[in-house]
Amino acid sequence: MEKKELVLKTFEEAGKPLKTGEVAEISGLDKNEVSKIIKELKSEEKIYSPKRCYYDIKR
Repeated sequence: MEKKELVLKTFEEAGKPLKTGEVAEISGLDKNEVSKIIKELKSEEKIYSPKRCYYDIKR
């Protein structure tokens, strides 16, 4: 599975906004890597930030 897909799946399964560190912990990826992926997904408008430092998938 591609890392982007893994991050998106993590958001879907959580069902709530998560911090970067929480995504890294759940997915098993490195926090810096997750941060880069979140930045990419945000620019692609697949995720958004409902409040500071939290991210969630656009439904």
